[in-house]
Amino acid sequence: MTQITPEVFEAETMHHINDLYRTAVRLTRDTTDADDLVQETYMQAWKSFDNYELGTNCRAWLYKILFNKFDHYRRKKYTQSKYIQEADEIVFNNSAFKAPIPENLTDTEVISALNKLPDHYRSVVLLADVHEFDYKEVAAILDIPIGTVMSRLSRARGQLKKSLARVAGEYGIKKAMTPAFA
Repeated sequence: MTQITPEVFEAETMHHINDLYRTAVRLTRDTTDADDLVQETYMQAWKSFDNYELGTNCRAWLYKILFNKFDHYRRKKYTQSKYIQEADEIVFNNSAFKAPIPENLTDTEVISALNKLPDHYRSVVLLADVHEFDYKEVAAILDIPIGTVMSRLSRARGQLKKSLARVAGEYGIKKAMTPAFA
C-alpha cells in the first residue's frame, strides 16, 4: 500500500482544482464563496485522504466532497438569512451580481439561463453535461437515485431549451418542425 504523503495527495487531487472551482462558482454564484468552498473541499479531502483508495476515481471523490460541502454551505446561508436585519436583507437581495467567467461559453444568455435553474437542476446539468460524468457517477456524487438524475436532467434541459429558444433562433437554429398529418 502506498504511504499517504503530501506528494501523493498533490499528484492525485490538485489537477482537478480548476474544474472544481468552475463548478463551485456556478453553484455559489460568487467567486469569494467559491474560493471558500474549494478550500473546504480540499481541506476535507486531505483529512480523509487516508480513506481514499489510490487508483479509484479521484475526480468523482472530490466532486462528492464538493457537493457535500455545498449542501452545508446552502444550509448555513439559509440559517444565516433568517437572522439578517430587514435593512441588511434588502441590501443583500438587491446587490449587483457579478457574472462568473465561463470556460468555453461566451454568450451571457446561455450562462444566465444556466444560473436561473434551481440548484438541484443546475447541479445535475453541471455534472452530466458540463463535466461529462455519467448518470451513475452523478447519482453517487449527489447521493440520489439514477432515475432522479435522469428526471432532473430532462427537466433542466427542457427549461434551458425554453429559456434559450430566442438565442438559438439568433444563431439560425430553428425549432424542429413536427410533421403535419393529413
